[in-house]
Amino acid sequence: MVPAELKAAIAVGIGLFISFIGLVDAGFVRRIPDSAHTTVPVILGIGGSIASWPTVVFVAGLVLTGILVARGIRAAILIGVLASTVLAIVVEAIAKVGPSNGINPKGWNLGYPALPRHVVGLPDLSLVGDVSFGAFARLPVLTASLLVFTLVLANFFDAMGTLTGLGAQAGLLGRNGQLPRVGPALLVEGFGAVAGGAASSSSNTIYVESAAGIAEGARTGLANLVTGLLFLGAIFFTPLYEVVPIEAAAPALVVVGALMMRQVRDIDFTDFSVALPAFLTIVVMPFTYSIANGIGAGFISYVLLRTATGQVRQVHPLMWVVAVAFVGYFAVGPIQSVLGGLV
Repeated sequence: MVPAELKAAIAVGIGLFISFIGLVDAGFVRRIPDSAHTTVPVILGIGGSIASWPTVVFVAGLVLTGILVARGIRAAILIGVLASTVLAIVVEAIAKVGPSNGINPKGWNLGYPALPRHVVGLPDLSLVGDVSFGAFARLPVLTASLLVFTLVLANFFDAMGTLTGLGAQAGLLGRNGQLPRVGPALLVEGFGAVAGGAASSSSNTIYVESAAGIAEGARTGLANLVTGLLFLGAIFFTPLYEVVPIEAAAPALVVVGALMMRQVRDIDFTDFSVALPAFLTIVVMPFTYSIANGIGAGFISYVLLRTATGQVRQVHPLMWVVAVAFVGYFAVGPIQSVLGGLV
């Protein structure tokens, strides 16, 4: 039901989104505190300059990874992450930057680049199975149902958008922009999300960071199995991989975002009934920090513009259904207030 132009826009939007995540995680882009009394929401580094060693490590890693990818070096992204980690360890040993902990703006945001005391550690599984349905007892059934609706809608379209973007990055989409056997893929994703809830962990959905693996050549389920086994083994090596700071991994996200931008060539920006929905899909994702929000903005505007320009026959009936659902998704707060007053 989704037109090819919007599928391409989803891939581009995800590329910008993960690039933005990388820039923020590395401290290259920072939120300006409300106490600053300015309408500017973000700024470069600290005070408009790169004034912290972790951000310098990020910039060095980005340049190195970019050069390796441009030269066609295999495992370029992995080499970039490892080299950046080594640089971070050296910098921390000399400069004694310390962790951020929310109070040191020049510190390492996530992960601490120092040689660990232990390599192996036992995972904490105390939260596995700690599931509660108490929301339906504490909240009105209608309110709880609306909450579940927004979560399901966001999870599904996050997954659908990510799957489409990753499929485009891998070159797996057909001539009509359709990913082969998308149904079973989304079914597995749904089971993964439920399993994640049962384990009291983050939703086991499709991750946009998988684009890094695709950039290195992953195209089949074998790559997924290998990655899953490595994750399973990694839970016993937590002290080791905590050495890698987020500033060393962030360059990979920016580089992959740049690779995903190539999909923009499949969008016909000369037709404004396509250009505006595609543009909204692309920019709303990073600006609102949500893949689902970008898809919703694109779908609603596509249906409205196509209809208003006499091209309603080009709109799949399911697009209308999804557009109406997204209207409810965006207005869930007022809807809850109105329905709560009626109840």
